[in-house]
Amino acid sequence: MRKIITLSALLLALLTSCTEHQQNNEMTNQQVEKTMKKNIGNKLALYPTPLAVVGTHVDGKVNWMLVGHVGIIGHDRIMVSLSKAHYTNKGIKENGILSVNIVDENLLPKADYVGSVSGANVDKSHVFSFHAGENGAPVIDASPLVMECNVEDNYETDKFDNFICSIANTYADESVLDAQGKIDYNVLKPILFEFPTYMYLRTGDVVGKCLNLNDTTMQCAKLPQTEKSIVRLSKIEVYPEYLAEYKVFAKEVGETSMRTEPGVLSMYGMEDKENPCKITILEIYADTAAYQSHIASAHFQKYKTGTLKMVKSLELDDQTPLNAEMKLR
Repeated sequence: MRKIITLSALLLALLTSCTEHQQNNEMTNQQVEKTMKKNIGNKLALYPTPLAVVGTHVDGKVNWMLVGHVGIIGHDRIMVSLSKAHYTNKGIKENGILSVNIVDENLLPKADYVGSVSGANVDKSHVFSFHAGENGAPVIDASPLVMECNVEDNYETDKFDNFICSIANTYADESVLDAQGKIDYNVLKPILFEFPTYMYLRTGDVVGKCLNLNDTTMQCAKLPQTEKSIVRLSKIEVYPEYLAEYKVFAKEVGETSMRTEPGVLSMYGMEDKENPCKITILEIYADTAAYQSHIASAHFQKYKTGTLKMVKSLELDDQTPLNAEMKLR
């Protein structure tokens, strides 16, 4: 009996030791994971941010200022954060209105200039062609997207005025609106600002539609296939010397289209067994608008211009499904 009790105690001690050892290993691994990151202090790291030119009236004339700190507060407020030393702040406080003019690549050179000189020393009213918005704020004609705002409050910190603004009017060029009248940021491509290195960045590629990514394929949720869908066979013949390079372009545009475009339902490429230079792609688009959006996309334009010299012939054959019920799901 004593031997059984002793054996049980040893077994219990061994199990406890193994469990504690496993827990200690897990804790050690967690500590290692935590210490892999270097603490660089209390640095602001929410960059890059959209670049904008703020327009207002100061001392009876229009003034422009380049701003890299513009943020969102809820769905109906924005914040414009400016150092208290700026000349622009005076006009914002006096008039209570301003415009936030989004900067694209075409607007960037002039936007950069108004950010390099102070309105206290230089008259910047002539830099941009502008008009008065419905709320009275100056609106840059060349900016593709402008928000005209009322200043509701000023949250002051030691060195900054943080103007809380409601949006009175938003003006958009038709060229940056999609078929539903919504802003298409793939077309607009706003410039981004990265403060630590003072760099301007181009807007990157779309990864997918928010809250609609498939966990396995990282593919955005798709629109349904209907009788309005376009079903097409693209028959392409590639020069042999460019075949390998062409496949790289075709793979990239196919994967990006399927991953990011809800209206691209199929982009299935095949090569002929006898002649690999003959490639057929089964393309299915939700509707004409989806197809137009696809051929206007940056990734398709990259494919089109990059493969221009590689393609010997191209034939586009639209198809009618034999059985409409046998559609993609």
